[in-house]
Amino acid sequence: MFTIDKKLTDYITSITSPEDPLLAELNRETHSKVLYPRMISGHLQGKLLEFLSRMIQPAAILEIGTYTGYSALCLAKGLKPGGKLHTIEINDELQPFIETTVRKAGLQETIILHTGDARKIIPSLKEKFDLVFVDGDKEQYLEYYKAVFGKTLTGGYILADNVLWSGKVLAPSKDKETNGIIEFNEFVKNDDRVDKMIIPFRDGLMLIRKIKE
Repeated sequence: MFTIDKKLTDYITSITSPEDPLLAELNRETHSKVLYPRMISGHLQGKLLEFLSRMIQPAAILEIGTYTGYSALCLAKGLKPGGKLHTIEINDELQPFIETTVRKAGLQETIILHTGDARKIIPSLKEKFDLVFVDGDKEQYLEYYKAVFGKTLTGGYILADNVLWSGKVLAPSKDKETNGIIEFNEFVKNDDRVDKMIIPFRDGLMLIRKIKE
């Protein structure tokens, strides 16, 4: 994860709209009760996801990698009335935590949780999505991309988190997760069916717009 000077981060945070109280509570509970709390989107990234979702105004969102539900709550804020967000989490131990989060937000009818391997669940989904957020197992990013591409509407967006992987994408020695990210990045780079760019925000967020099948 890339970092900037703490004073500058504090300044950015001070200008940004305050964190929603429910999201702040979720952030605290994640850090106190769940392993690897650094995986949570947090205030600034959550606000960015909310902004992007509000600009796109999707009728249907797919998220791969729910964790404790922070990003799902942020993305859901941009849904059209009656819209649905499908979110997939492989760790079934997190299911009660996520379901509690969704109930607190009053989004039981909006956020649909699937527990299991996204690669098996995605083909079973009947919806077409305006917005897809990929934040699951880094080794499987390219598999996720190929699985969701046909379920993404033309003109729709795919967002992929952690695409700079703490700068490891430039390192000569690469682990499986780094290789997975590099393989995904290179595939998207050469995919003429999409427009794409990387925002060097936190650990890198790739914005992908599907322009043709």
